[in-house]
Amino acid sequence: MSDIPEGEAPVSKPESGVIELLVPIEKYLSAGVHIGTHICTKFMEPFVYRVRSDGLYILDVRKIDDRLRIAGKFLARYQPEKIAVVSVRQYGRKPVQKMCQYVGCKPFVGRFLPGTFTNPSLKIYFEPDVVVITDTRSDMQALKEAAETGIPIVALADTDNRVDYVDLIIPGNNKGRKSLALIYWILTRQILREKGVIPPNAELPEQPTDFEASL
Repeated sequence: MSDIPEGEAPVSKPESGVIELLVPIEKYLSAGVHIGTHICTKFMEPFVYRVRSDGLYILDVRKIDDRLRIAGKFLARYQPEKIAVVSVRQYGRKPVQKMCQYVGCKPFVGRFLPGTFTNPSLKIYFEPDVVVITDTRSDMQALKEAAETGIPIVALADTDNRVDYVDLIIPGNNKGRKSLALIYWILTRQILREKGVIPPNAELPEQPTDFEASL
């Protein structure tokens, strides 16, 4: 359930006055994609809709939605096998693996071994053309290596995240199990739509719940 009172859904109105989101706003709210933390870095201030009375920062659903559209277009330009998707965080591991299953990208879940992107002498070495980061804090090693080698970085970022070296920010709750599942489900669908793998209005054969990590 959403923490937002009726009539206060955290979505800014577009100039046209028509709200067309990638999924119904109820899906975003029930997954808690908009729920931030009690901390907000200066980098994430532009994505905040409001601050609750208890000090919790709430993200703007429209801005989350817009960035998912942009990220889908951006990632669709790359060869799938050259996209690295990273999640040290437990709740991000299954969503990342599911996305890579559908898109054909390379998952890096669990502990990220130093040198993976920078040391060609390692057996695990991989040279991606773009890297998707689930959390700039827990995935810092991958982020640093991608930045060091000049690889473009797309990153999910909550209100408490720093986003140094990130080329494309996707604001959102990157700690919640349901939130991560929905974000990666939407991103997967958008990439496949943009690449023409599925029609523009087609759905994935699985639901966002199928992307959720087990409790």
